Amino acid sequence: MKKTIGISILALALTAPMSLTAAEPEAAKDSYVYSTYFYCNTSTQEKADELVVKNTYPIYDAAVADGTITGWGWMAHHTGGQWRRIQYHTSDSVAGLLAAQETISKRMDEASGGADDGFGAICSAHDDYIWKSESGSATAGNRGKASISVYLVCKFSGEERADEIVAKEYAPIYDKAVADGKIKSWGWLSHVIGGEYRRLSTMSADNYVDLLAARDEILETIYGDGKNEAAKEFEEICTSHTDYLWDIDHQKP
Repeated sequence: MKKTIGISILALALTAPMSLTAAEPEAAKDSYVYSTYFYCNTSTQEKADELVVKNTYPIYDAAVADGTITGWGWMAHHTGGQWRRIQYHTSDSVAGLLAAQETISKRMDEASGGADDGFGAICSAHDDYIWKSESGSATAGNRGKASISVYLVCKFSGEERADEIVAKEYAPIYDKAVADGKIKSWGWLSHVIGGEYRRLSTMSADNYVDLLAARDEILETIYGDGKNEAAKEFEEICTSHTDYLWDIDHQKP
């Protein structure tokens, strides 16, 4: 598979003194995600999964271990639109994402000897996005196996305000759901490169029953009484969305 791909978390660089003491924590790094959304033949997509397990897992897992990327994953369509699979990888910069893509593609070509494994015949088209993580709880390895992604179409002029609303108004609600064990993780990502979707909201749990129950509870908290002015403002900025449920088949770390 010659097309290699890949998602994740943002932080601001601190204006620190020349040297940091133990009492002065280092600035958290930005996190960017390169995600490729595949269109696959539904009658043979499980064969594509087998090829990814055989040919992709070892090389991408090794790339995490040696620091070429900070993480990666493979996700399978459960419910939603036409995308059938996602492969993503993460880095602390866009340049890092692109450099890693070239490095890993070369490694995969070397491992295969240039032979075509047939993946492209099964998943013959794709859409690429680069996302930047703006808010969220996810840390290495803590995501559940069942996830929901909400891809939002938003007004350019209001996107940063939508980010503020999520960080200030919604984050405490999502964080409480994590603390209460109702969900495993949540995230809010901004568009860097790609198609029409400008923001991505994610949430995961151990199973879909728990995930959807928690989502209903969160939405009721935010929108239930119709009096949340921040929520009304948010809806005026991000005016439409598409939902997907994804099985997280593999993630590293």
